[in-house]
Amino acid sequence: MIKVFGHTAPDTDSTGSPIVWAWYLNEIRKLPAKAVLQGEPNTEAAWMLTRWNLDKPEIISDVAEGEDCVIVDTNNPAELPKSINDANVIEIIDHHMLVGGIKTRSPINITIRPLACTATIMHDLIGDDMAQMPDAIKGAMLTCILSDTMEFRSPTTTDHDRAIAEKLAAELGVDIPEFAAEMFAAKSDVSEFSDEDLLRMDSKEFEVGGKKLRVSVLETTAPRVLLDRKANLMAAMPVVAGADGADEVLLFIIDILNEEATLLIPNDLVKQIAEKSFGVTVSGDTVVLPGVLSRKKQIMPALAI
Repeated sequence: MIKVFGHTAPDTDSTGSPIVWAWYLNEIRKLPAKAVLQGEPNTEAAWMLTRWNLDKPEIISDVAEGEDCVIVDTNNPAELPKSINDANVIEIIDHHMLVGGIKTRSPINITIRPLACTATIMHDLIGDDMAQMPDAIKGAMLTCILSDTMEFRSPTTTDHDRAIAEKLAAELGVDIPEFAAEMFAAKSDVSEFSDEDLLRMDSKEFEVGGKKLRVSVLETTAPRVLLDRKANLMAAMPVVAGADGADEVLLFIIDILNEEATLLIPNDLVKQIAEKSFGVTVSGDTVVLPGVLSRKKQIMPALAI
C-alpha cells in the first residue's frame, strides 16, 4: 500500500492533494494507495473534508523502512517523517523550491512546477482521466487551489491556477466567491486552538544569518480575533522556539480581505529582522506590511538579519 502525504501541520493543500493523488493511483494506475496526514488538518482543511463528505485520512507519526511513499506539497526533509530516507519514495509532486536531502532507492518521477498549488499540477498530470474523477475529489482539488491562491489574491497565483479553478467550479456548479467566503470563515475560526498550536499551525523552518527561524503565518478574514490574543501569542513564542530548536518564531497574521500582513514584534531581534527585511520602521509590538500575502514569494525570500 502506497502512502501519499504532504508536510507536517497539514493545511488544505497538504490534506486535499494526498486524497486526490491516492484516488488517481487507485482508480487510474490501479496501484493500492491511501492518503495519510502528518498531524491534524487545520480548520479550513477539516471544513473541506466535511463539505465534500470525505473521510479524514489516517494520521501517521513516521514511515516504515522500505515503505512505498509519494510525497506531495513539499520536498523538504524537515517537514517529512523522520525516517523518510529509510522508506521507498517513489514520486514527488510539489510547487515549492527544491530543498534537497531526500534519498531514493532508484530513479523516480519528480514534478515541481511554479504554480500556486499542488492540486493544479495534479490536474495537469491526470489529464484526460479527470473525466473519471468523482465530484468529491474535484471538490477537494478546487478547495486546495482556492486556498493556496487565497481566491486569486496571492501573488503566487498564475493564470493557469485560476483557469483550472474556474473550470472545476463550473463543473461542480460552485460559485467561487460564495464558496471561498465559507472556506475563509472556517479558516478564521481558531477559538479552540492554544497559542502554541496557532504558532505551529502553518509554519516553516528557515535559517538566515545563522539564526534558525520558525516562520508562521495565520491567514484570516478576522485578524482582530488573533490580534486580541497578541500578548499571549508573544509569550508563547519563546516556549515554542525552545521546544522546536529554533532561535525565534516569526508570526505573520495575513488579512486576506485587506491584503496585508501584520508581523508581531516581541523583541529587538524580530524588530531588526522586520526593518532589514521589509524596509519598515518599527515603533511598537506590531508592524503592518501592505500587500504581503505569500510566505513563499514575499516573506521567505525577503528575510534578512
